[in-house]
Amino acid sequence: MSATLNAGKTRAALRTSARISGELLLVLVAAAVAVWVLGRMWSVVWPLIVGLLLTTLTWPPTRFLRRRGMAPALAASLVTVLFLLVAAGTAALIAVPVTSESGKLADGVVEGVQHLREWAAGPPLNIGEAQIAGAFDTATARIQDSAGAIATTAVTGVSTVFSGVVTAVLALFLMFFFLKDGPRFLPWLARQLPGRLATDVPAVAARCWDTLGAFVRSQALVGLLDAVFIGLGLWLLNVPLVLPLSVLTFVSAFVPIVGALFAGFVAVLIALVSNGLMNALLVLAVIVVVQQLEGNVFQPMIQSRGLGLHAVVVLLAVTLGGSVAGIVGSLLAVPVAALLAVVWNYLREQLADPPREPRADGAQT
Repeated sequence: MSATLNAGKTRAALRTSARISGELLLVLVAAAVAVWVLGRMWSVVWPLIVGLLLTTLTWPPTRFLRRRGMAPALAASLVTVLFLLVAAGTAALIAVPVTSESGKLADGVVEGVQHLREWAAGPPLNIGEAQIAGAFDTATARIQDSAGAIATTAVTGVSTVFSGVVTAVLALFLMFFFLKDGPRFLPWLARQLPGRLATDVPAVAARCWDTLGAFVRSQALVGLLDAVFIGLGLWLLNVPLVLPLSVLTFVSAFVPIVGALFAGFVAVLIALVSNGLMNALLVLAVIVVVQQLEGNVFQPMIQSRGLGLHAVVVLLAVTLGGSVAGIVGSLLAVPVAALLAVVWNYLREQLADPPREPRADGAQT
């Protein structure tokens, strides 16, 4: 004979479930409102985030100079100038060799297009010159018909570039002030908050800062591994411009998905116009293998250790961030997940019961 349900226990379970569901719903509504507010303030929030990430890179040398007795403003100014010089030098390291090889690359592009046309004209495709010319005419007609859409896209692209420049300038100014006045921020924040918040909020902020630093260092290590392995593959395959391509690979590692695609496309294109189709396919294979190792082995392992997150959490965070907010979501997914973990761990520490002291007979009190 089966046991019957207890009416009192059933009502209590339903009331508990309803209460928990209502509380979770309120939390989700509050989170949605916070995300909406951040979206409305994104033009300010995005430069702030970039400035914080740049500050994690430049704070160690600033701290070194300040400990040696240099004034905070002078140390911040010197490190900011050095950062700009390194950024300009990196851009020059990429641009100068490419510019010197531009004539050779242009000739290689023309030759590569001619090879493609000859290959398409032979078996198994057997595409004639008339068909190729017709395809070019069709493409030209479609471009002419889409002139308005192309112009709109061009204007949007110019606006995006201008917005990126403004963001970069604001981020640099914010980085300077963070380097100069950063150590005074937490004491100031503690003075502005009442009661227990004056202790909890600065403690969480300090932990979040350490976590952001760990994220940037781990991302730099992943980019370095990409640059070394891809650069070694390019050197073994005798591809020109190995050093600029390696530097480009390292820099692009800080921009998820699009950065890797762009650096890989440039490397394959240079291999195609310089060494031919087979060499380009080999370069593509090297890049795909290294990117797979990075995405599935290097990045989850390094970031999971540096940020205290499991490798599966890192993979899921990047996937979710990319599906929700595209490139920016992929870039911010891992640090946001790490910061949420920091806040969660701190809350657990504050809400947990103190450990019980053992009694003299060995039992827990």
